[in-house]
Amino acid sequence: MSIYLKHFGLAREPFSIVPDPGFLYPSNHHRQAVAHLKYGLDREGGFILLTGEVGTGKTTLTRTMLKRLPAHVRVAYVLNSKLKVSDALASICHELGVDLPSTQGLSFSKVCTDALNQNLLQAHAEGKKTLIVIEEAQNLSAEVLETLRLLSNLETHTHKLLHILLVGQPELLEILAQKELRQLNQRVVSRFHLLPLVKDDLANYINHRLHRAGATRPIFDRACMATLFRLTNGVPRLINLICQHSLLAAYSTEIRVVTPKLLKQAAVEILGSSNTPVPILQHWRYWVFPLMLIVLAIGFYAVQSSNSSVEKSISENSAPSAPVVPILNKAVISPYSGLFELWSVDVGELYSQEETVALASRYGLRAELIRNASLADLKVINRPGVIRIKDQDGYLKSVLLSQLNRFGVSVMYGEESTELDKQTFVDNWSGTFLYLWRPPKQIDSLTLGDTDPQAVAWLQSKLAAVDKDAEAIISAGRYSQAIVDQVLSFQQQQDIKADGVVGRETLLRLNQLTEQGIPLLLKEPD
Repeated sequence: MSIYLKHFGLAREPFSIVPDPGFLYPSNHHRQAVAHLKYGLDREGGFILLTGEVGTGKTTLTRTMLKRLPAHVRVAYVLNSKLKVSDALASICHELGVDLPSTQGLSFSKVCTDALNQNLLQAHAEGKKTLIVIEEAQNLSAEVLETLRLLSNLETHTHKLLHILLVGQPELLEILAQKELRQLNQRVVSRFHLLPLVKDDLANYINHRLHRAGATRPIFDRACMATLFRLTNGVPRLINLICQHSLLAAYSTEIRVVTPKLLKQAAVEILGSSNTPVPILQHWRYWVFPLMLIVLAIGFYAVQSSNSSVEKSISENSAPSAPVVPILNKAVISPYSGLFELWSVDVGELYSQEETVALASRYGLRAELIRNASLADLKVINRPGVIRIKDQDGYLKSVLLSQLNRFGVSVMYGEESTELDKQTFVDNWSGTFLYLWRPPKQIDSLTLGDTDPQAVAWLQSKLAAVDKDAEAIISAGRYSQAIVDQVLSFQQQQDIKADGVVGRETLLRLNQLTEQGIPLLLKEPD
């Protein structure tokens, strides 16, 4: 471990510019981006676009999404976008493990396309999806883009065989808007433009990365946040560069807390001026900007050690009296992650309903989504869940519904809990409700006449646990009328649909009454 990391009690580098999915800060904008990407992948095929200025986190976001893809999705990840058509096809075939036959008598492009088509058909028959991801897509030539469009034509009678994700700078949008590429542009099924962080997200971003790196105490003075935003305009890569070099400078002079003046000095070494805020640069400037950052960053430490003016400003501020930004007890979590936490399951950061549904089964849980739920439905289900509700600006936001009582509800977003009265909740709730529950392994459902000895035995044991006077009925494993009558009585007592069918509602209530440690929505009788 680096000595400078030990100086701050860190286990790893918190502000590396390497696109590590483990450090992705789940801002609301990033969650929207993931949702758009997953929506595009859930469609039958076509192009997906992710654009954004240099340093806004496109690659980190892409790798986070790829890391969380289900096992049936194959990925060809192409990093080098400055390729000729034949090289682009060869790269895609290599990434997918496609064997190329002899090219005798045929062009190499023809051989690649035919082999790829056969491979995609076989993968489709096996229930697999195929995704091609191309980074720095603004560098793709018109010929390669047209080849990709033709690849997107590969299909069966009912399904497209390819999804193609193009990740690039804003110039990509201008390129696709050209008349000769209108056919490709019309095949884009989902697109999202990633923006820098907003000012209110900056402190949480810093805390999130420090927490992931093992920090247990404040490291940046609270006043650093305004200075840092002025210097970076919320561009994550610039934030990381300045913070990283501020930590190095603080370590070199044995300072434990980074101050605004130290941030400015780090920015001088990286950006060239501490007096002028970094603007939202025009596109042409981004061609040279990353190179400038790298060159200046390499020389920073040596320059810092010999810069007497920097040492003077540090010594003047070695014992700051201003309050510091606190480290959160745990990283800011999404409502989907929070839902799993209530079931004592740590799944890291989740960003969508689709991920929640996919992960639930791994932990013996089942995710259920109701689109037009009512308060009565919530009482019957009696499990916490994720809802969509309007915020003060009228935008729908996903939050964790953690409690329902006679007065109202409690909702959580990250670490914050808010109490809403019932009328306010009903007026602003979209009606969607995504919840988790633990279905019993022994039973899925039972209707009159079903024969399932294991399920019937489980049912009778649970009914006996609820009602000690319940009689054991011998039915040779058959769900007989006598047992149906017991279930009807149970359903009526519990004020749930009394139809004698052992379905989701009945199983939910039996679990609630006979198992320990189940998180409940109703903490007290309504």
